Amino acid sequence: MFPLTEDQQLFEATTAQFLAARYGSERIREMRYAPVFEPATWKQGADLGWTSLLVPESGGGGSISDNGLLDLLIVAHHFGRRAAPGPLLVTNVVALALARWGTPQQRTGPLAALLAGDCCATWAGPADPGVTASRDASGSGVVLEGTLECVESAADAAQLLVSALGERSAAQYLVPLSSPGIELAALEGLDLGRRFHRVTLDRVRLPADARVGEPGQGGAQDSALLDVMAVLQAGEIAGAVYRAFELTLQWTFDRYSFGRPLASYQEIKHRVADLRMHLEACEAIAARAARAVAEQAPDASTWAAAAKAYAGRHGPELIQDCIQLHGGIGVTFEHDLHLLLRRAVTDAQLFGTPERASRRVAQLIEPAGAA
Repeated sequence: MFPLTEDQQLFEATTAQFLAARYGSERIREMRYAPVFEPATWKQGADLGWTSLLVPESGGGGSISDNGLLDLLIVAHHFGRRAAPGPLLVTNVVALALARWGTPQQRTGPLAALLAGDCCATWAGPADPGVTASRDASGSGVVLEGTLECVESAADAAQLLVSALGERSAAQYLVPLSSPGIELAALEGLDLGRRFHRVTLDRVRLPADARVGEPGQGGAQDSALLDVMAVLQAGEIAGAVYRAFELTLQWTFDRYSFGRPLASYQEIKHRVADLRMHLEACEAIAARAARAVAEQAPDASTWAAAAKAYAGRHGPELIQDCIQLHGGIGVTFEHDLHLLLRRAVTDAQLFGTPERASRRVAQLIEPAGAA
């Protein structure tokens, strides 16, 4: 992944043991018929620090190192390895938004609840043209209306962070999902450890202090959160690829063909070497992007988009190659590889495709005024 300090090594070992004890592959398979959000387990994860790493100590959080995003990348990596359930990415994005731009009341209320693991939150992504914000009749509040086509963990979350378009620009709002006028419709999903819903906002009335950040800053805030999300998605994808590579490498030594292990054939050696090379690249670009985004470097958005583009494109392809190397057993439901593929494909498509991320890289690095 990247060189870890002693504290990070302990944090990684604790996280890995916790997830391994609770989310073996059979447990993940069972979740296709059961709820995936377990409040008691999520609370224990919060106690381990999963929800506080992007929030400064002054806001009630704290990181393992001086880079909370790198620390959270460790957790995302192991979530990818296990295809573990839980709204890790969206909850942390909302926590970061409240810590950076929230009001004192939002920090002492909803943010404190997220840090304690008492509830989770979800993010609807960048501003959706279909969601609008207007003043209510009294002029003291705001009315949200529109539909969000795909929101993770909406049925489990207490709060929804959404960007809505006003008369001139977008702004972010923190919406309690228990508010009147909110309707959820369950969607079919690929990832067995995740649930998605279509969320309809039918004239949802909120007080003026539901806004997160200053008026007109919704676009900039969305862009910053999208960078963080891209880094964490790249980390999850790299974790899924890492586990798929482990399973495949062991298989090539255990599986014999014509009296020889698969690993002894030159073609197999070349393919495994290519797998390892792309895996290392996925991990390296995710770590580099995490450093840039955490430091708010001038090229942070470029690195974040590059990480999403590279991991999102190559991650699913690498796991597909692992399935091919396994032969027929690799495409069975009983094998673990499809669980990892489901996680990688889902991460690659959420909050923008790899192709969209590639276009963003091109736009960011083009000289001003270039065609």
